[in-house]
Amino acid sequence: MANKARSSGSLPVLPLRNLVLFPGAVLTAEVGRPSSMKLIEEVLSQSPSRLLTVTQRSPETEDPTPTDLHDIAVEAEVLKVVRLSAQRLSVVLRGLERRRTTSYVQSEPFLIAESEKLTETNAAGAKAEALVVSVREAQKKLQDVSSSSDEAVRLAEATRDASRLADVCAAPLDLSVQERVALVEELDVEKRLAAVLAALSHRLEVLEVKAKIDTQVRDELSKQQREVVLRQRMKAIQEELGEGEESTELDELEERLRSAGLPEEAEKAARRQLSRLRNMPPQAGEYTVARTYLEWILDLPWSKRSEDRLDITAARAVLEADHFGLEKVKKRILEYLGVRKLAKSKKGPILCFAGPPGVGKTSLGRSIAKALGREFVRMSLGGVRDEAEIRGHRRTYIGALPGRVIQSMKRAGVKNPVIMLDEIDKLSADFRGDPSSALLEVLDPEQNNTFSDHYLEVTFDLSEVMFIATANDLGNV
Repeated sequence: MANKARSSGSLPVLPLRNLVLFPGAVLTAEVGRPSSMKLIEEVLSQSPSRLLTVTQRSPETEDPTPTDLHDIAVEAEVLKVVRLSAQRLSVVLRGLERRRTTSYVQSEPFLIAESEKLTETNAAGAKAEALVVSVREAQKKLQDVSSSSDEAVRLAEATRDASRLADVCAAPLDLSVQERVALVEELDVEKRLAAVLAALSHRLEVLEVKAKIDTQVRDELSKQQREVVLRQRMKAIQEELGEGEESTELDELEERLRSAGLPEEAEKAARRQLSRLRNMPPQAGEYTVARTYLEWILDLPWSKRSEDRLDITAARAVLEADHFGLEKVKKRILEYLGVRKLAKSKKGPILCFAGPPGVGKTSLGRSIAKALGREFVRMSLGGVRDEAEIRGHRRTYIGALPGRVIQSMKRAGVKNPVIMLDEIDKLSADFRGDPSSALLEVLDPEQNNTFSDHYLEVTFDLSEVMFIATANDLGNV
């Protein structure tokens, strides 16, 4: 662009990157471009020291041309200049009025443009007055909530002009560059007031939500701090009374509970008992009962399992090595294992070995567990007459314990062992119940995934257990 003589109505143009100056507002901008440095030096040599500020369309542009700048400019007065370094200045500007650039008359060493004053649509009527009042009130509330400087409130109270009120209230708001440019270019004062009111209301809502969150965080921290202090006092009192060891053991139980991987129902029951223990003196009779129950829950293999080795050739080798003869029995066992290998998700039938004592029924079960790589547990049922032997006793009884099934699971240490139900034909019933009926829930594949022991009072999954029964006389089964 060819350089032309500067006319009396032309002003230097200072391009702003990511900044927007509002009329009536004060803005501090850092200047570092060589052209902008020369512009400031030129403006300072004149009186009054005025220029046009125009926001760049793209902040990445290093040397903007007229096409890189918005059409709407704000005439500004230079209030103060501070040299930050040899290549950088800090300039304090005060916005005066909106103008539209009509033509650029110079491009080197900096831009100079002709401009015209813009005519704004006056805000009049009840709606405009209501907007003015609402903007002032919102600005006051925002200052109260944010505890920021009251300069914006003072300016808002002192400003009688509706257009200037919208500008001075919009200047300190946290708005994007695009939103600020839109407000500067909005010549309808009523619409600008409405936009500023919406921005103030949104900022108020954000700060109020933030204040609630901060209050909740402080309350939570205070609660945690109180708990820490109370626990320290409780620990000191327990040590004074000689109860420090029990507190340490409870902490160990809580650590075990966190790492046990219990199902939701069992974890709730365990945490309930742990909470009771913390609020109960160790001398209380219920203390030992609750602690024993909690230890039983933590000792059970809720999620621990061993990996199956469904290798038929290896299983045949184990059976041949452990037992001589019994070809028919071995063949049936291998068929059983073959079905489990082909259909792992299917629940197969329960094997029952029948024969006189000493023929190797129990040792066959141990060989099956060895071939599968599972734990083996033998559960003798000879002479069992009480249903509680299978389901356990309720904790209201003195010396109550879980039933033999849960005890066997604890001994196994995994949830998929091989359990040998030895001498199942020796079960009998009396006035205390029929244990064979209780075994139905243990052995039925449709029920044993939610086996309920009277002592635990939470369901335990037995569906992964391989049950094998033995009997001397099938007629009694």
